[in-house]
Parts: sequence; structure tokens; C-alpha cells
Amino acid sequence: MNSTVLENETGVDVITAADLDGVRTARIFAFVIDYLLIALLSVPIAAIIGVLGVLTFGLAWGLYAVLLPLVAVLYLAFTLGGSNQATMGMRFMGVRMKRLGGGRIDAILAVLHGIMFWVIHSIALILPLFVTFFSSKKRLLHDIVLGVYVVRS
Repeated sequence: MNSTVLENETGVDVITAADLDGVRTARIFAFVIDYLLIALLSVPIAAIIGVLGVLTFGLAWGLYAVLLPLVAVLYLAFTLGGSNQATMGMRFMGVRMKRLGGGRIDAILAVLHGIMFWVIHSIALILPLFVTFFSSKKRLLHDIVLGVYVVRS
């Protein structure tokens, strides 16, 4: 990534073409990597729920209904909302998320970003993905709504 360039009047980062080079492709692969990791992280938790279900005469087995969403929310909160501002998949693909105003991505924004992705795509299927071809900074619909963008790290 190029060195940080600041706009003279506002002092905000200027995003260069080099910062955005290959971001779409990297996000696709990062998504796949992240959800494979979430699936792997869910296995030991599923085993714990299984044991708890036996101990509680089946009551704890109701947790299976929220297992994957819960693991995904925790994963996003600790990775995207953490110090690297990127999930493990994003780090592997060499990208990270930034706020338009220059602030940090906190755990709440990270979780909200993931939830908005799934809500928007549950309603409109694949159509919101096409927004990236027409938006500045190659952002997706939920990126635009939340005021974030993804750049090369």
C-alpha cells in the first residue's frame, strides 16, 4: 500500500487506486476462508453443547439453533473489531477494513457489518453485490451504509 496521503482541507486519508487494487477478489477469497474457519471453530463448541445436552436432559441442545450465528458474531467481534481491523481471511488475503472518517472499527461495528451483510443478502439475494461495480472505493451496499471501505494492507 502507498504511504498515507492526507487531503489538505480535511486531513482525511486519500484513497489511491493502488489501495483498492484487487480488493474485490481478495474479499471473495477472504469470505470463503472466514466461513471455513467459523465452521471449524463451531465443531468443538458443538461437542460441548452435545455434552451439556446430555447433562441437562436435552435442554442445552436448543443452543444448536444459534451455534453458527453466535460463533460468527464472536469471530467478527474479536477479529474485525480487533487491533488488526481484519478477519483472519482478510489478513491472509492482504486486506483490511477502514472507516471513512479515519476511526477504528470497533467490535459493535464489526458485528453490525456482518449482520447487515446477511440481512441485505437474505432480502435481495445476489443483487447487492453488483453495487461494488458502480460505487467509489469498490464498496458493497453494507459498506456504504456503515461508512467503511476495504483496502490493501
